[in-house]
Amino acid sequence: MSSNHIAISLKINAPIQKVWDSLAQWEKQGEWMLQTKVWVTSEITEGVGTSINAFTGVGPLGVLDSMTVTSWQPPHTCDVLHTGKIIKGTGRFHLREISSDTTIFDWSEEVIAPRVLFLAMLPALYIGVRISLSRFARTFR
Repeated sequence: MSSNHIAISLKINAPIQKVWDSLAQWEKQGEWMLQTKVWVTSEITEGVGTSINAFTGVGPLGVLDSMTVTSWQPPHTCDVLHTGKIIKGTGRFHLREISSDTTIFDWSEEVIAPRVLFLAMLPALYIGVRISLSRFARTFR
């Protein structure tokens, strides 16, 4: 097993706080993430210790991603630890304010997987995340 990095950044035409508030609504992420349903599994819904599940797939075929928030620094950074049976590693949402109405959204993951497997799934993963983040950005138009 090795640590494999993937990162995508995009500009969003919205104030940083508005972008953060939208990202922090975990269960609404399924509205812009491709083929994904997201739900909170802990009593707390924001901040360190929040537990979230995300199922990506069609019907019963897919992958369950369980994660726990490990860092919460509104409106800039949220880190998660992926704790599922299949998806392991860490993830980060980081927002950077460019102007009062422009934000850069940096998304990154460190995926723990055999390098060959990661490289095989990288094109589909990159395209899927890029489409999802673009859909998210469009919600601010």
